[in-house]
Amino acid sequence: MQLSKKTDYALRVLFTLAEHYGRGPIPIRELARRNDVPKRFLEHILLDCKSQNWVSSTAGKEGGYSLAKKPSNISMGEVVRYFDGFLAPIPCVSVKSYIPCTQESVCRFRRVLLEIRNYVAKIMDQASIAKVMLGSPVLPSELLSFQCVDGDGI
Repeated sequence: MQLSKKTDYALRVLFTLAEHYGRGPIPIRELARRNDVPKRFLEHILLDCKSQNWVSSTAGKEGGYSLAKKPSNISMGEVVRYFDGFLAPIPCVSVKSYIPCTQESVCRFRRVLLEIRNYVAKIMDQASIAKVMLGSPVLPSELLSFQCVDGDGI
């Protein structure tokens, strides 16, 4: 699974708004600057977030964007599904974007990919913005701590 730029930027901004939750709106220019997101692209993302009732906007000199829901009521899973459409690694194990495959009745590795889909969906759905905010950024040493074949392909 690889997140689109749009999803990446939306998550960045939602986490910034969560850090500022309850302290008033943040101007879009400031959100763009803090998250290294092009302002024009961010305008479209925030409109999408507003349509999902994740953010609200306030007009005027002191205006900007703020979270419309508590950070504990927004999950990473719902954000990824909204912007990217699915969490499945391949279409033949997707619920929302299912595309049949001619090999489904004999495919052995499809089961592993279904398990991956279910595992990822469970983790993403349990990962509220508030819960993730309690964690810390990933350290470079953590990237290679998983024991695989020299990290190839990860």
